[in-house]
Amino acid sequence: MDKEKLKKVGNFLLNNAMFIIILCAVIYIAIEVPAFIKLPSIVNIISLTAAKLPIALGIAGCIVLTGTDISAGRVVGLTACISASLLTTTFKVFPNMTSAPSIALVILIVLVVGAVVGLVNGFSVAKFKLHPFIVTLSTQLIVYGCILMYLKNGTNNGQTLSGLTDGYRNLVAGTLFKIGDTAVPMYVLYAVILTAIMWVIWNKTTFGKNMFAVGSNEEAANVSGVNVTRTIIMVFVLAGIMYAITGFIDGARIASANANTGLNYECDAIAACVIGGVSFVGGIGKISGIVIGVLLLQIIFAGLNFLSVDANMLYIIKGLIILIACAIDMRKYLVRK
Repeated sequence: MDKEKLKKVGNFLLNNAMFIIILCAVIYIAIEVPAFIKLPSIVNIISLTAAKLPIALGIAGCIVLTGTDISAGRVVGLTACISASLLTTTFKVFPNMTSAPSIALVILIVLVVGAVVGLVNGFSVAKFKLHPFIVTLSTQLIVYGCILMYLKNGTNNGQTLSGLTDGYRNLVAGTLFKIGDTAVPMYVLYAVILTAIMWVIWNKTTFGKNMFAVGSNEEAANVSGVNVTRTIIMVFVLAGIMYAITGFIDGARIASANANTGLNYECDAIAACVIGGVSFVGGIGKISGIVIGVLLLQIIFAGLNFLSVDANMLYIIKGLIILIACAIDMRKYLVRK
């Protein structure tokens, strides 16, 4: 084999290294535990993918801008708590309420909350030129403090929120359709719709093109007439909205919410994005890659559960996945240069 062919094989292995590693792991798990590839397990993996997809779609835009957003999980937690506290049969947070507001109103409230956090993040990054890590670290702590105070309100005294209304539960976790005796939940449909919307935004709008231009080279984008400040702010606001949707879904999916809801969700989302080809060097990423990344991550986590791996070990594995994926991503960037 000549040098040119060896180089092509090497590049192929490098570009698909993470997929190859995960594929080998899945094959091993399927051999060890055959139930892993049976219908209930497959539907469960698809459902988990749908639940985690919105937050990944949001945080991916921040990564395209060469940044990140570590406040994402806490925004999910806050919006889940707001949803669960309003769409409940026991109003512990708001004792004076006698009936739950409309679901549409609650959705609007959580979307506004997510958008406000995104606005603060985006404005701080765009106007004050602060690093996204520092900004979102600050908002992560602020939002977590808001969650703790929110849960202390009324007679709740920091307890887990539960007793959700049937309308809320059915809207999110109700049965979309059945495959045999296995139900596919409604939020799978919502994930599909959100993915389609984000694909259009990324690929068919001026905003999407500007986002990639700013991520590739901010100075060149500015010279080309792109409103860099507005683009950065819009990316973070859109991300905040996607976190809010994740929180709304999670409240009903889990049927409860507490101060730990959303904890470390941003780690999974970042790992999924990098696995799916969204590069920290900026200006690179596809919606299809994000979907594949989230799916692969849920496959590996589900497989590890089937192997009865210690839950604490999962944190180590997540950290290694992020580290390896980022190392491979940087190596690909250096090869291209």
